[in-house]
Amino acid sequence: MDKIQQLQQFVDESSYIVFFGGAGVSTESGIPDFRSTDGLYHMKYHYPPEQIISRSFFEKDPEEFYRFYRDKMLWPEAQPNPAHEKLAQLEQEGKLKAVITQNIDGLHQMAGSRRVLELHGTVHRNYCQKCGRLFGMSDILRSEGVPHCPCGGVIKPAGTISPHWRGRSQARSTLSVRAESMPANSPTAGCRRPSPSSTKRLPSRTDWSTAR
Repeated sequence: MDKIQQLQQFVDESSYIVFFGGAGVSTESGIPDFRSTDGLYHMKYHYPPEQIISRSFFEKDPEEFYRFYRDKMLWPEAQPNPAHEKLAQLEQEGKLKAVITQNIDGLHQMAGSRRVLELHGTVHRNYCQKCGRLFGMSDILRSEGVPHCPCGGVIKPAGTISPHWRGRSQARSTLSVRAESMPANSPTAGCRRPSPSSTKRLPSRTDWSTAR
């Protein structure tokens, strides 16, 4: 029995599956990942991409941040691929209980998945740092330069970005942020990393996922 057949057997015999995925799930939808040969971390900019998407860079040079954000982080034409669709199907069949994703593209929801936990937020939610008003991806795409709320506040992506740039060694943790740095009325306020004592290891079979 090869690995694909074994995976299918696990799926067929399971009734409580949790899928954990990242950038590789969306590459077939035309969205580049970060660390592959043609990924974002290998593209040439005036600043390293992982520096540009840090909070300190956002505060220092929001115009350059948004130039990169619109150019490389927003993919309005992207559509769900067979992996997203299969996961949505498994949820409809009652086998898949949740999708935990590191992606910010919203393609799981577009494919029909309803129980999606977005570890790094989503490009579809952006908020005013002054009043907390929410804006969609289309609002960012229609704007020019640094987008502002009608109240005058600067709009910030709700997707989590690193508090400060500390060099290349930070690349693996760039998309982490302290929730307490968010304003109380932001959509991600109140989130906290669970303590080890509050988490439980799921049965091994819940870690399997299908790409087709």
